[in-house]
Amino acid sequence: MTLPGSPYLAYKGADLYMDDVSLRDLVRQHGSPLYVYSRRAMLAALAPYQRALQGRSHLICYAVKANSNLAVLQTFAQAGCGFDIVSAGELARVLAAGGEPGKVVFSGVGKTRAEMRLAIETGVRCFNVESTAELEVLSEVASELGQRARVSLRVNPDVDAGTHPYISTGLKGNKFGVAHELAVNTYKRAAALPGIDVVGIDCHIGSQITEVAPYLDALDRVLDLVEAIEAAGVSIHHLDLGGGLGITYTDETPPGADELIAQLLTKIDARGHGHRELVFEPGRSLVGNAGVLLTEVMYLKPGEKKNFCIVDAAMNDLMRPALYEAFMGIVNTQQRGNDAAVETWDVVGPVCESGDWLGRDRQLNVQAGDVLAVLSAGAYGMTMASNYNTRGRAAELMVDGRQVWEVREREAVADLFKLEKLLPGA
Repeated sequence: MTLPGSPYLAYKGADLYMDDVSLRDLVRQHGSPLYVYSRRAMLAALAPYQRALQGRSHLICYAVKANSNLAVLQTFAQAGCGFDIVSAGELARVLAAGGEPGKVVFSGVGKTRAEMRLAIETGVRCFNVESTAELEVLSEVASELGQRARVSLRVNPDVDAGTHPYISTGLKGNKFGVAHELAVNTYKRAAALPGIDVVGIDCHIGSQITEVAPYLDALDRVLDLVEAIEAAGVSIHHLDLGGGLGITYTDETPPGADELIAQLLTKIDARGHGHRELVFEPGRSLVGNAGVLLTEVMYLKPGEKKNFCIVDAAMNDLMRPALYEAFMGIVNTQQRGNDAAVETWDVVGPVCESGDWLGRDRQLNVQAGDVLAVLSAGAYGMTMASNYNTRGRAAELMVDGRQVWEVREREAVADLFKLEKLLPGA
């Protein structure tokens, strides 16, 4: 059986292993639900980006929002990566993990003055600015500090990435970026502001993109803008081409990172822009298939219309299915030879919502007490988790070969309300 993340996720005999560690054994030792990540798989996903950009002036900025665990950030910092952040909290995480401020780009449509001030004082590399209003405020904040903020403008090329509407970011109807037709005038305004130093241009069209064509279409529009902006007297140093490359959840066949970058470089060179520094912001493609969510089967509830496999993980642990109706592979960590026992199950959690499901109509040979693995859970899993129904968030483990580290402790119930207070005298 081929699983997303192979060869780092594979059956050895009847048991499912990540690297050289039995996933069932990890649940016995650390409890359930449980997130497990492969450090080797993350570095293997990074390698084609690094190979494709070798010899070029570039910076690979891992998108922290995909998975912000400190050990994950540490892994990429040690591999030479920068970071794409969208909040002061993410900046604090990057610094705590050993990331370099000068390799951080600060994205997001709603940066506060306090966040801007902190980022300037910390020495981040660049702000990806998404509106004229933000540009004006950033100039004010930088001027108050006696500094100039380095910026690239995120332009919206109005290119359809062919992905889910919730994770499409490059169309006119999306909240992100400066409209393509307004970009030149916005750059001229940026260059005139006292607290702004224009250094680049940024474009990000969405997430879970599985084709090269949308990237090439967006790049053409970005290069058109670069030429128009420089003709207007504003210099552009770097091209930030964002992230968004998809992974295989089921039958998707996204291009490899090296294949995608090779085609982008060909176009960049052909149009005479090969001298510019390149920035990429991959997230999901680096960590998505490097992680699983393990969950124990509590009850089997056969029904007239549906069979329900009730597990101890829920929508608060993994929001993607409820939020996007996302398909994520689900397999038993213990294979059995009796094919006759395979039945169709909806895998659901204990949260009091009909939307609390992890997978629908799954073919499983399953018994109470089994441990299921929800695949491709390294991105937008734990990072979107909540405490709904006063449920503690899962523990997280990192594996590397036979080595296992607990990189986040499981939350206790007392942790969930330690910041709350009763009314005096009540």
